[in-house]
Amino acid sequence: MDRYTVGVDFGTLSGRALLVRVSDGCEMGSATLAYPHGVMDTALVTPDGEIPLPPNWALAHPMDWLEVLGTVVRQVLASCGVSPAEVIGIGIDSTTCTLLPTDGEGNPLCTDPRFSSNPHAYAKLWKHHAAQKYADRLNDIAARRGESWLGNYGGAIQSEWTYPKLMETLAEAPEVAETAAFFIDAADWLVWRLTGRRTRNTCINGYKSIAPDGVHGPADGFLAALDPRLPALIRDKMSAPVVPVGSRAGVISEEGAALTGLLPGCAVAAGHADAHVAPPSAGVPKAGHLFAMIGTSTCMLLPAAEFVPVPGVCGIVKGGIVPGLWGYEAGLGCVGDAFAWAAENCVSPAVVREAEERGLPVIACLSEKMAALKPGESGLIALNWWNGNRSPLGDTDLSGLFLGLNLATRPEEMFRALVEATAFGTRAIVENYRAHGIPVTAFTASGGIAQKNPAVMQIYADVLGMDIGIGASKEGPAKGSAIYAASAAGPERGGYRDIFEASAAMGAVSDRTFCPDPANRAVYDALYSDYLLLTDYFGRGRNDVMKRLLALRTAARRN
Repeated sequence: MDRYTVGVDFGTLSGRALLVRVSDGCEMGSATLAYPHGVMDTALVTPDGEIPLPPNWALAHPMDWLEVLGTVVRQVLASCGVSPAEVIGIGIDSTTCTLLPTDGEGNPLCTDPRFSSNPHAYAKLWKHHAAQKYADRLNDIAARRGESWLGNYGGAIQSEWTYPKLMETLAEAPEVAETAAFFIDAADWLVWRLTGRRTRNTCINGYKSIAPDGVHGPADGFLAALDPRLPALIRDKMSAPVVPVGSRAGVISEEGAALTGLLPGCAVAAGHADAHVAPPSAGVPKAGHLFAMIGTSTCMLLPAAEFVPVPGVCGIVKGGIVPGLWGYEAGLGCVGDAFAWAAENCVSPAVVREAEERGLPVIACLSEKMAALKPGESGLIALNWWNGNRSPLGDTDLSGLFLGLNLATRPEEMFRALVEATAFGTRAIVENYRAHGIPVTAFTASGGIAQKNPAVMQIYADVLGMDIGIGASKEGPAKGSAIYAASAAGPERGGYRDIFEASAAMGAVSDRTFCPDPANRAVYDALYSDYLLLTDYFGRGRNDVMKRLLALRTAARRN
């Protein structure tokens, strides 16, 4: 009898389940459900109506995740004709840091009528940037104290991380902090609901909660310097057994079985971050092989044999990607989201009409048109900071820029400049690694853009001057979660001894490789030099106009 695992990927806008055959990694089918509440970034949707949110907020409703979990697993099993008895494991991944306060039973605090109108009682998504001032304070105190772990996080913790969000809740909603029994990341909360066992995982704990070894966080003295209440909050409301990625967090409980339709006793893998879980989907992760998960944002994961502090990275965690290797994380805060913005806001009626007549999405029509352009033909250059700069500047208060616009500029030219800017941002990360002695010898891309948009990937190859392999799976995180589930099940249940064995059997790359065009590379080298000049000018303090504009916008919207 064939054995299967299920990987469930909880993204920013939707959740999807992927059913995978354990013997060879064959993807049997998938099911997806959009979150009913979507991303709440302008208004909090409550039972009593909508409440406007200030700028830079981004919230999710955790009950949407349970609705997904209760729907997509059953759907994919039914559509594939697979019995729950044939499923040996399930893996969960989610965007992160997505932080949620709960009561002692694990019920989200936002479901308590006392807190249903309090935005701090909801899940703060990875792209919740309202905590930036707390991140700035944290970094200032850490630098003055000479905290050694700063080198593991590129010299700065960002607003998307755990501690700035906790500080924000303590300062602005102490009643939430006092009432909550626990604060927990989304993936760990979902594992808790499946198993009845509250755990933390080494990946999210390591990258988002300042635990370079995946387990041990900052000392109480530092936490108290941030907020005297913080050491007790961490000790009482965040402590839980830390489970290594690739291991078993528990098994499906009766409640988990009722929720998903899987059988009690089915193995549940340790929770994982959505991008970090994906590298095994494209084969066995190796030192020096960079894996880029390109979606709404891009997360770039690089296993390395040694620890070397690299400024501007998001995190360097032992065993954070796969056991035994140092896992380096860097990334771009906005990629697919920026492309979608351009397709919605920078198109002419003629492009919309052509897309409709051809039955194409506008973004596909733009991609075709921009692919016909030569490098440099648009006369444009852009900075890709539509959601701040995650790496290497680590500054969420920066914003996007087009340079070279004129009355003849066409939508596809703006679109191409934006695509090129994300490629330049990727090159900046690769060159930052190499400049600090961390080799980058190969590049594999995964995610919807890598799968569906060859024009974008060719530009990336030309800008990087590297061959780019493409992961075979269209659902890299869900596939990765399914592979981790096979490792969690173990050979005694029909799975594998470890994540390396599971990845060797179940992961794969496609037969398509994008190779750089030397002629295009010469043009892009010149454009990249200008990209670096603009980065220095607008991103490193020579001209803070972007931050002044942000302050003006924030003030105007609050008045």
